[in-house]
Amino acid sequence: MGGILSLVGPRSRTNEYHEVSPNDTCKRQRLSSCTFEERQRLIPNLPDEISIQIIARLPRICYFDIRLVSRKWKETVRSSELFKLRKELGGTEEWLYMLTKIEEDKLSWHAFDPLSKKWLRLPQMPNVVYEEESSKGLSWFWMLNMVGPTIKIADTIRGWLGRKNSFDQMPFCGCAIGAVDGCLYVLGGFYRSTTMRCVWRFDPIQNAWSEVRAMSASRAYCKTGILNNKLYVVGGVSRGRGGLIPLQSAEVFEPSTGTWSQVPSMPFARAQALPTAFLTDMLRPIATGLTSYMGRLCVSQSLYSWPFFVDVGGETYDPETNSWDDMPIGMGEGWPARQAGTKLSVVVDGELYAFDPSSSLDSGKIKVYDQGEDAWKVVIGKVPIHDFAGSESPYLLAGFHGKLHVITKDVNHEITVLRADLCSNLGPLSPSSPSLLPGSSLDHFDSVAESDAVVWKSIGTRDFGSVELVGCQVIDV
Repeated sequence: MGGILSLVGPRSRTNEYHEVSPNDTCKRQRLSSCTFEERQRLIPNLPDEISIQIIARLPRICYFDIRLVSRKWKETVRSSELFKLRKELGGTEEWLYMLTKIEEDKLSWHAFDPLSKKWLRLPQMPNVVYEEESSKGLSWFWMLNMVGPTIKIADTIRGWLGRKNSFDQMPFCGCAIGAVDGCLYVLGGFYRSTTMRCVWRFDPIQNAWSEVRAMSASRAYCKTGILNNKLYVVGGVSRGRGGLIPLQSAEVFEPSTGTWSQVPSMPFARAQALPTAFLTDMLRPIATGLTSYMGRLCVSQSLYSWPFFVDVGGETYDPETNSWDDMPIGMGEGWPARQAGTKLSVVVDGELYAFDPSSSLDSGKIKVYDQGEDAWKVVIGKVPIHDFAGSESPYLLAGFHGKLHVITKDVNHEITVLRADLCSNLGPLSPSSPSLLPGSSLDHFDSVAESDAVVWKSIGTRDFGSVELVGCQVIDV
């Protein structure tokens, strides 16, 4: 009769039937269905379309906690659709990603959120692992002591005792780094006594590393730059029979297709103009810096015969004509030199800045390039940094939130991110700005002298122990 048999309590000695109309049955089915659907939603009582709109407006630092709510929340905060929506809403955030070197062969990435002032450690890159002496046997391999972003060849080659695991393609040292299309890239480097072609990519949305197509040439200490959302790699060194060979070749990576294409090789015109064959053979040309500026790749160059470096200007690459040209004389000759001949520069709001280290080992200058006059001009007279003879890279430059930043390490192993703030409404940094902070001590970043136009503000500090700075990139996600 359409009824449901129900067993009742002890008082019921007979079977009773509860009549249920067809309408009641439908109501119960709808109620059960709604309850199931509610459990499947990101936020109860809200359509997922609205919930995603809410999540997209949250600070990205929150995603690391809310992904623990459920599998669906985890899938949501790792979806490309969510980050596409964040971009449409103008809610992307610039984070600083910093590569450090622990001991002699371990690389570690850290992310810094300038808004929350929090540091995060990225998942470990696939790496070569060394093991202690094993009964299964020993294997020796040799590697040049070339670590950090500078070209520093040790007097002797260090020997390492160990055994590698299956991850035998990840570079130990000499790798280049870049950032394009919202991802980090680690390229090439040295493994054993050879240079590598491998390329690894970190996706901050998935919070994971993956291997992508390798470069066409093996290289270490190459330079990277971004033009038209493409990753360019130029120069570097390769391992040959006679030792390290500087490379003139260049190539470009297209993130949308995951493919590499060839770029015309750098002419190294200054090296070809040396007066004698002896000097040509003795002084090897090498790319010592790269900055993407005004739609071109600006590659500074040097001639070297270790340990001597001679700056010889540089060359620029125009993607429109797919050709190289001589760098403007003033840009090339006045580009501040860094240790071992490398150049440290960054573009902020269309302005090209470079760091000029001081001989006093506790400060430096920031110069800006004046394109109209083809000259470098001091824009910041004193940068409170600590330079250590034993440190491969005691400072880095970065640009985010429209301001210039310096990353430095002090004697207490603390790594500090310093921001150049204007003390008055003088507009952007200009050569007319007065000098900076009178003292170089890290204890005085927040103090301001009356005559100062710029003050260094510490926006993040952390003790990383005895690590070396290798490089940094900024990603807007």
